[in-house]
Amino acid sequence: MTNMDLSNLTKEYILKMFSMGKRFDGRDLLDFRNIELVYDISNKAEGSISVKVGKTEVVVGVKLGIGEPYPDSPDKGNLMCTGELLPIASPRYEFGPPGFKAIELGRLVDRAIRESGMIEFKKLVITPGEKVWTIYVDIYPLNDDGNLLDAATIATVLALKNAKMPLLNEDGSIDYDKRKDSLPLSKETNPLSFSFFKLGDAIVLDPTREEEEACDSRVTWGMSKWNGEYMINSCQKIGAEVFSGEEIEKMMEILPKKYEEMSRKIKSLH
Repeated sequence: MTNMDLSNLTKEYILKMFSMGKRFDGRDLLDFRNIELVYDISNKAEGSISVKVGKTEVVVGVKLGIGEPYPDSPDKGNLMCTGELLPIASPRYEFGPPGFKAIELGRLVDRAIRESGMIEFKKLVITPGEKVWTIYVDIYPLNDDGNLLDAATIATVLALKNAKMPLLNEDGSIDYDKRKDSLPLSKETNPLSFSFFKLGDAIVLDPTREEEEACDSRVTWGMSKWNGEYMINSCQKIGAEVFSGEEIEKMMEILPKKYEEMSRKIKSLH
């Protein structure tokens, strides 16, 4: 995961800070930065939001269209999450076809939401086996100052909750100017993702860009709560450095606390 642009001296200094349980901005190793939300930033989207986590900022828009169901799920609607990483967000990104990081961003956000059961896909069916609603989620980072994945998951979940269904006319056409009902979402499920980064023996949450580039590995957990039970819905690890069994156990202890903490923080911002 280490970026070649990060000097060895900077990495060693960050490692030394982490080993003492310190960070440049004064946070503890497992603390998140401040979160800011701005809803309805687009009048053309069915739901939209801007989310800031520290200096990391991501915009998410939700659109709905009509299409055919997937062959393996004829009785369910569709979800498509795509991320676009442009130079406006970071000089490390380039114009052109989506690279690995952009594809990874969309897929991991999709998986965290899809596997949580947040969207009631069966209620998106118009004609079984023929016609269903497709939910399109577009993720646009405006500034990547670290931990983009967790910020994008927060933004996507809130944009989906804020979205309204467009009206379906009798002739099968969509009237995007008339929106009424919310998306068919589970009222109980609130998926979030938490990415743990490792440098030396230190494990950190919500790193800045410089901290993230210094780290050697990352593991991201998609998490939700159902009937009072905490659920792990997805997991992805990247980087050469391994996480020990003890470190994974520590994460399992931390996750419920961080889930409740983040849920309260987001709720207080509504």
